[in-house]
Amino acid sequence: MKHLPSLTSIVTALGAAALTLAPAALAPVVYADTAETGSEYSPWLGRDFPDQLLFGDTHLHTSFSYDAGMVGDKLGPDAAYRFAKGETVTASFGARAKLRRPLDFLLVSDHSESMGLAPMLRESNPLATEDPIGSQMYAKIQQGDPVGAYKIYALTRKRGEFPLHRNEVLRPMWERQLAAAEAHYQPGVFTTLMGYEFTSAINMNNLHRVVMFRDGADKVGQMMPFSQADSPDPEQLWSHLADYEQRTGGRVMAIPHNGNLSNGMLFADSTVSGTPLSADYAARRQRWEPVYEVTQIKGDGEAHPLLSPDDEFADFVTWDRGNFGTVAKTAEMLPGEYAREALKRGLAFEATLGVNPFKFGMIGSTDSHTSLSTPDENNFFSKATPAEPNAGSYRYRGDIIQKYPASEDVSVASYESTAGGLVAAWSHANSREAIFDAFARKEVYATTGPRIAVRLFAGWQFGDQDHLLPDTAAVGYSKGVPMGGDLARPAGDQPLRLLISAQKDPDGANLDRVQVVKGWLDDSGQSHERVYNAVWSDQRRANSRGEIPALPSTVEGATYRNHYGSPSLSTVWQDPDFNPNQRAFYYLRVLEIETPTWLAYDRARYGSAADIPADAVMAHQERAYSSPIWYTP
Repeated sequence: MKHLPSLTSIVTALGAAALTLAPAALAPVVYADTAETGSEYSPWLGRDFPDQLLFGDTHLHTSFSYDAGMVGDKLGPDAAYRFAKGETVTASFGARAKLRRPLDFLLVSDHSESMGLAPMLRESNPLATEDPIGSQMYAKIQQGDPVGAYKIYALTRKRGEFPLHRNEVLRPMWERQLAAAEAHYQPGVFTTLMGYEFTSAINMNNLHRVVMFRDGADKVGQMMPFSQADSPDPEQLWSHLADYEQRTGGRVMAIPHNGNLSNGMLFADSTVSGTPLSADYAARRQRWEPVYEVTQIKGDGEAHPLLSPDDEFADFVTWDRGNFGTVAKTAEMLPGEYAREALKRGLAFEATLGVNPFKFGMIGSTDSHTSLSTPDENNFFSKATPAEPNAGSYRYRGDIIQKYPASEDVSVASYESTAGGLVAAWSHANSREAIFDAFARKEVYATTGPRIAVRLFAGWQFGDQDHLLPDTAAVGYSKGVPMGGDLARPAGDQPLRLLISAQKDPDGANLDRVQVVKGWLDDSGQSHERVYNAVWSDQRRANSRGEIPALPSTVEGATYRNHYGSPSLSTVWQDPDFNPNQRAFYYLRVLEIETPTWLAYDRARYGSAADIPADAVMAHQERAYSSPIWYTP
C-alpha cells in the first residue's frame, strides 16, 4: 500500500524555510477600507432596504359579507385563508378550486354593515332568527328561497335601515373574523392582515374603503368596525381611525376603490358635504389614505380614453355607465373617477393649499365575493358565487351592477368584468408590520393579475449603464428614491432620471414594453400628461413621436406563445421635457404581450355551450402600474 507523507514530515523536510514563511503566511490580511474606515467585509451587513417582493390581495369577501353570503357563498374566512395558502377547497357550488401558486398575504375585508348575517341565519342563531327582520329572512331560507331573503334585506337597506346591525350581534362575528386571521398567520410564510370594508354609497355613488390594520387581535378587537350606519362620510371614518390609534397605540389606514362607480365623487374638488377642499382635509386624506386600489374585477381605474385621448392603452376594462345602478355617467363626472386625473388634480391642489390630497400609491386586488382570490384569467371563479365556473347564462349575462329605476340602462354584466388584480409589496419581511409599512411608504404597486416584478427609482446621478448592474436595488436606493417617494429640486441643473427594471411573471407572458406616465403642472397652473415608451422588446423602432408598432398577437383561442416580447426590460430613462420649476409625478405602466381573457378559457372549456355574448373581449394586454414618484421644486 502506498502511504502519503504526513504534515509533520513535510514540515521537517522543509526545515528552516517553512519556519521562516510561517509568521508571514499566518499574519492577518488588513484591507485598506477596513483599516481606514472600520467597515465590515460582508457587503450585506447594514443592508436595510426592502428586498422581498410579496404578492397579495387586500380586498376579498366571504360569506360574512351580506352581498356574498346572502346570494350563495357558504365559505367563511377560514376557507378563504386556506385557499390563499395553496390548499384545495370546495367552492360554494361544488367545484374544487386551487391556486397555481399561493399568495403571500391576504386581507379578508368583509363589509362592516350587518357583518356575519348570512352565517347566523344558516346556523339558526337566535340573535338573528328572533329579530323582526331576521325572522322574515330566516323563514325564506327555510323555504329554500335565499333570493327572497336577500330581497328582504335589500328593501330594508333602501329604507335606510341596517338589519341586525347591533353590537351584540356583530361582536361575536367580528371576533370569529379576527380569530381566523390569527389562526392562519405564519410570519415569514403567510400573512393575514386584519380589516373590513366601510361601504359608504351616498346616493348610490361608490365611496367604499377597505380598512387595513397593522396590528393583531389584541388591539384590533378593542373597537368595532366603523360602518355606513355610523356615518357615510369618509371624514368620520378617518376620525374613527384616529381614535383607534390613540386608544390602542396601533396603526391603521383606509384604501379607497372603484372611483369609476362614484360618478365623480371619489376625487371631487369638494367634500361630501359640499365644502371646498381645505389644507386640513388634504393633510388628513393624505395621512389616512396613502394608497388607492386602481384595478379589480369591477374595472380598471388608471385612465379613461376620454380623459387621455392620446393614450392608446387607456381603454382597458372600462366601466363608465354609471354608479350603483341609479344614475347614468356623464363626461363631466370622469375627472373625479380615475387615478391619473386625480394625481394631476393633486398637483394643482398642492400648489394652492400647500398639501396634496391625492398623493397615493397604487395597488390592485380582486373584490371577489366568493371567498376565493382567483386573479388568474385561466382560474377565474367569478365576482359572485352564482357565476362560479359553469356554462350557464348567469356566469356571463348576470348583472354585477343591477339597474334600479333609471332613465338609462346602467347595468353591467358579468362578462364585462376582469379576473381582478393583485398588490405587490416591496417589503422587509412577510409580516403584518412590514407589509403595512410598505403600504404606508407607498412602496407597492398594482397588477391586473400577473406577478410581474417592477422596480422604479428616480434621481439625479444615475449613469447610462446602471440598469445593467447585477444589484439594481442597491444602486437605486444609493442614488435615488423608490416608487412612492419624493424628489426635491437638485442643487445644480442635472436632468431627472429614472432607473427602471421589470421582469415577467415566471409562469406568465413576456413583456411588450415599459412606459413612463408623467403628469405635471405648467407655469400657469394647468395640468398636463404624457406617456413615454421608455424601453421595449423585439428591436422595434420608434417614430419621431416616440410611438412604436404593436407586436403581432399569438393568441389562438385559449393559448398564446412567448414568441414575441422579452422576459425582462430595464433602462435608465431621462425626462426629455424636464422643467425644474414645475411640479410633476412619474409612474410606470408595464405591458405584457397579448393573452387570452377568462372568457377565452371558458370558451375552450365549455365550447358552444358557454353563453358568451358576441361582443365579449377574448384577448387583452395585462399590465402593472407602479406607485408614482413626485418631484417638487
